[in-house]
Amino acid sequence: MNISYHWLKDFIQTNKTPEELSGILTDIGLEVESLDVVQHIPGGLEGLVIGEVKTCEQHPNADRLRVTTVDIGGEAPLHIVCGAPNVAVGQRVVVAIVGTTVHPIGGEPFKINKSKIRGEVSEGMICAEDEIGLGVSHDGIMVLAADAPIGVPAKTYLGVQDDYVFEIGLTPNRADAASHLGVARDIAAWLRSGYVMPDVTAFVAGNDPALPVTVTDSEACPRYSSLTIDGITVSESPDWLKGRLQAIGVRPINSVVDVTNYVLHELGQPLHAFDADTLAGGQVVVRQAEPDELFVTLDGVERKLHREDLMICDAEKPLCIAGVFGGMHSGVTERTTRVFLESAYFHPVSVRKTSKRHGLKTDASFRFERGTDPDMTVLALKRAALLITQIAGGHISTSVSDVYPRPILPFTFDVRYAEVRRVIGKTIPDTEIKAIIEALGIAVLGEASGVLTVQVPPHKVDVTREVDVIEEVLRIYGYNNIEIKRQIKASLHTSSKPDKEVVQDQVADLLIGNGFREILSNSLTKLDYTDNPDLAVRILNPLSADLDTMRQNLLYSILGAMAYNQKRKQQDLKFFEFGNTYQLGEGSYVEKQRLALAITGGQLPEQWNHRDKSVSFYDIKAAVDAILRRLNVTGLQVVDAPELHYQYGLTYERAGKAMVSFGAVSKSALVKADLAGEVFYADFDWAAILKAIRKNKITYQEVSKFPAVRRDLSLLIDADVNFGVLKGIAEKTERKLLKQVNVFDVYKGDKLPAGKKSYALYFVLQDEEKTLNDNQIDAIVKKLIHNFEKEVGAEVRS
Repeated sequence: MNISYHWLKDFIQTNKTPEELSGILTDIGLEVESLDVVQHIPGGLEGLVIGEVKTCEQHPNADRLRVTTVDIGGEAPLHIVCGAPNVAVGQRVVVAIVGTTVHPIGGEPFKINKSKIRGEVSEGMICAEDEIGLGVSHDGIMVLAADAPIGVPAKTYLGVQDDYVFEIGLTPNRADAASHLGVARDIAAWLRSGYVMPDVTAFVAGNDPALPVTVTDSEACPRYSSLTIDGITVSESPDWLKGRLQAIGVRPINSVVDVTNYVLHELGQPLHAFDADTLAGGQVVVRQAEPDELFVTLDGVERKLHREDLMICDAEKPLCIAGVFGGMHSGVTERTTRVFLESAYFHPVSVRKTSKRHGLKTDASFRFERGTDPDMTVLALKRAALLITQIAGGHISTSVSDVYPRPILPFTFDVRYAEVRRVIGKTIPDTEIKAIIEALGIAVLGEASGVLTVQVPPHKVDVTREVDVIEEVLRIYGYNNIEIKRQIKASLHTSSKPDKEVVQDQVADLLIGNGFREILSNSLTKLDYTDNPDLAVRILNPLSADLDTMRQNLLYSILGAMAYNQKRKQQDLKFFEFGNTYQLGEGSYVEKQRLALAITGGQLPEQWNHRDKSVSFYDIKAAVDAILRRLNVTGLQVVDAPELHYQYGLTYERAGKAMVSFGAVSKSALVKADLAGEVFYADFDWAAILKAIRKNKITYQEVSKFPAVRRDLSLLIDADVNFGVLKGIAEKTERKLLKQVNVFDVYKGDKLPAGKKSYALYFVLQDEEKTLNDNQIDAIVKKLIHNFEKEVGAEVRS
């Protein structure tokens, strides 16, 4: 949000510099992100001074040039060669001295240098108005009044004033400060001074009957004020109005629209002007849109309306999306002579939903969806009407129509001095607290026994409780005035519980070091992406059909990120995300934290010195195993991954509880996510992982002096046999020397007999007392093969 320094000074009298005000605004919660100088005339007439032509003679080597001497108040006059036909002795003129950069209209800026022109020295330039951006005339130099003071800067003499614009990072809760008036109120509270409001005492209502206004939804539109102005002439706005709008980055359009924009940024009240002659039936109806009703907005786009969109209509058709955007055929044009002016208060939720639904962001919706001042509509209407008649002529032909069936009341509650001091943490005198509250425009209705009864005006939409007033007091009192106590009372104690954030950071660092990128996704998704629609947590008032459900898994969040990148030619992807999932439980909501990994594309970026190789099941398994090793999570059993999300894969369990599942993502999920290629995915139950870490006991065991031996077996088994069964057989076969059993490949496909799958297992054998020989190893492997064949009908694949 941009705020003009000089515009602010219409409301408050202060000698604070822009830099000083910038610090004040930041201290009171309106953080100034930048402070820029705005020059209404390019270059700001810097380096230009008033001079007097002392001599003027014909140039000896050029018929159209004159050699002059010009007094600019220095020790010696300047020698300037001038080509203007009207230069003469005794004139007061504008002089650009050496080193000045001038900004001509319709040309590039250029710097004035000392030079020789046809053999004569020239130490500056006597300026025409188009050469310095003051006009378009180039008939000759500017000739000033005879009493123009010599040596005075031209910007001072001509009254050209630079403005300063504060760019304020307005937080969503500060709707009351979304205008020059709102910012001025805060500065006045800090200065403990007053502020002035625009003068509307000259407003005189007309005698014509007001246009009838019908509001069918007083919840979405609690207040609707309006009037009519006749006999106007729409044209270009005057320079002062265009200058103010341009300073804050608003493009001037025409005299009427510019006034409505001016009042919006001045008072924070959005207005809308309609061509009154285009209103069918001579009436205005504020109603909800018809289902699938079509409407062409001001940008020329035909939009399908939603039944909850609030519309401003005439007797036949919609004219405007209330609080958001105007229509194509009802706005003010150069042919408009009669204006219907609207100043309304719309419910923030209604405007926000409509704005989001149609993807429309305007200055009006920005304010309405945060909450405008319901008490401002009539004042802003009168202010705009007076400015329009001042600039565009005409007269106010009707009285103010104000449809306000249920007035919005101020917030009234108690504030305790003791609570203010307790929360802030400093002993602030009662008088100081009360003075700040009153300086903020909050009325004190009564005081007794250290308790104030306050009445907060409706424009402070976020100040509804005692603690909100305390925050306001602290904001104006100054955070910098609260000392930080040097003594901190704390105690150190050991805990067996791991620090959740530290563990998460360790895993994130591990993954990032292995080429993964962390993503953060929206917790809202669509129902089609849920695992069990019957347990889905639905949103009562969704912004769109694609964001109507709380996610039950992280799979589609991470696949969506991959699809987005794939469509932008990024094929080699490795993502991870920490996030929560949600579903209905027995009489409650269940929220779980998960960690998801996904990889697709090539293992390495394309290089000349290696062959392209796609990621595989082993790559996701390596990432999973690395995390478990890093966290020292052991004692896991291996079973097949569930078919809900996976074509094939594994699940690591502990005591029957799944810790992590990983494998190749199912074809149906890839189709839903519109994702090409093969994707490998892992899903950790992060809460279970943290619990497993807490139960870990780290013990020391001497490293064996004797080498371990690994042997691999590829087994063809029935599809219903899981790894846990195979591991149990292996452990019964060899209890002493078998140290580890694991699976490093799983395959299901059409190359195998029906009802079969392939498991590739590895076995680690080690004797703690001596080195194993080949005969011992071969005997154990034969026993393993025999027992696998006998108990599960396994067939060893060569």
